[in-house]
Amino acid sequence: MTKKTKCIPWILPGLLLMSATAVAEEAGGGFLGGVARVNNAVGAVVWGVPALVLLAFVGVLMTVLTKVFQVSHFGHWMKKTIGAVFHDKHVTSHTADKSISQFQSLCTALAATVGTGNIVGVSAAIISGGPGAVFWMWVMAFLGMMTNYSENVLGIFYRRKNSKGEWSGGAMYYLRDGLGSRKGCKWIGLVLAGLFSFFCLVASFGIGNMTQVNSISENMVAVFGIPGWVTGVVIMILVGLVVVGGLKRIASVTEKIVPFMVILYMIGTITIFILHINQIGAVFSSIFRGAFGMEAAAGGVVGYGIKLAIEWGMKRGVFSNEAGLGSSVMVHSNSNVKEPVKQGMWGIFEVFADTIVVCTLTAFAVLSSGLINLDTGALVSPTFTTQAGAVVKLEAANIVSAVFNQQFGFIGSAFIAVSIMLFAFSTVLGWSHYGTKACEYLLGEKWTIIYRVLFVLLVFGGATMGQNLAWQLADTFNGLMMIPNLIGVIALSGVVAKITKNYVDRHLRGRQIEPMYSAFQDIQEEEEAAPPTDEDD
Repeated sequence: MTKKTKCIPWILPGLLLMSATAVAEEAGGGFLGGVARVNNAVGAVVWGVPALVLLAFVGVLMTVLTKVFQVSHFGHWMKKTIGAVFHDKHVTSHTADKSISQFQSLCTALAATVGTGNIVGVSAAIISGGPGAVFWMWVMAFLGMMTNYSENVLGIFYRRKNSKGEWSGGAMYYLRDGLGSRKGCKWIGLVLAGLFSFFCLVASFGIGNMTQVNSISENMVAVFGIPGWVTGVVIMILVGLVVVGGLKRIASVTEKIVPFMVILYMIGTITIFILHINQIGAVFSSIFRGAFGMEAAAGGVVGYGIKLAIEWGMKRGVFSNEAGLGSSVMVHSNSNVKEPVKQGMWGIFEVFADTIVVCTLTAFAVLSSGLINLDTGALVSPTFTTQAGAVVKLEAANIVSAVFNQQFGFIGSAFIAVSIMLFAFSTVLGWSHYGTKACEYLLGEKWTIIYRVLFVLLVFGGATMGQNLAWQLADTFNGLMMIPNLIGVIALSGVVAKITKNYVDRHLRGRQIEPMYSAFQDIQEEEEAAPPTDEDD
């Protein structure tokens, strides 16, 4: 892009930030207090009813346009994603070029999504929105499968290579080259692409960095008594060693950490599930009652109860799987895949594994523990006494830890602390790549090293930052990223439908038609000339 083009996206966010700073200083009560007030005002708009309706609408739209692909082709996308890991070397083998394998792209994306949202986020949703919030997390996951699918399809279809030979793709590119290619939409596409990149850049420091490190720090203090600054220094060094190596090193680390941490956590939560199997009826009953406000009917505030359940279910659902944010597209676009739909199916599996599987297991563990009122989602007691006799204040950050301590003593608390550390650490690694790509788009490749250094340094800030403010900031920038991305998905929904039909016709109906690999003729021809792989079967 030209210098003029680069400057345009910064105008509105720059004015917004200056205004926010001025309000914070004028409001008094300390800088962080001012930031919190400004953030609450912005967050109320970003996560208001219109934004949540937009999020749900896109999921419904893409589900309809793809003919309920996540259900009608369930066996196919399972076979071509997790099933292919065991027999298709093209899915797992490391590449000699600048791309990464499909499995590495999944692990890096899951590294960014399977994080504290699956542990702390689920607990926060239940406390704030009641057990019914879990149901709305499921609804958003079902719809989010096709939102994430569509983002990945567009990411592959509109990706380009940078001067280093690396793929560069994501919402900013399909906004600029997809939406922007429409008649009269050039500047709309450019501005939305710039806004998305800016919000992503800032969000990478919040949802992808400080929020995650803050969760690690809080648990290290609560379980092991390790001061926050010590945790900050150690995590900062570890993140630095990986991030400076770029995507290849990040992918190499995440493909080892993610399967291990997910399987380990699932073993722990499944054990809780088995031990509390007699509670399954009561737990699921409370989820469905809460989802539709049945518990609040007698009190006459059924509407308010449903509103809280929907709002918190949606917010924490998106925080957990990131469907609709356009974030994971940036790593999926680096995959060695050539079929947009193939990478789209990895997006479906990503949301399925993250929310339908991992978040559900967490929710059952929390709701079956006896620490939560199954009617309201409120804490039964503000404190919890561990098996060792220590009295601990219960908060969203340590409820799951209390559940495991309840069953397994200190070993259980330590297990969750380590799980959160692995989840959050891997999330930081994944988001460092997202921020790098946003920085590359806005400022150029030479600025990415400066971004990485700043990203690593802010890890320490996350370890000592107030938890509530960290989560609130993360929620706000989630929403700010979401809006331009969803506008792009809606505008290009017809393109996704055509690519999906093209794939189904060729691979499932055996029709001999020209494939749709890329929006750009040079890449289309290059992919068509590439040697066939198992992916082409």
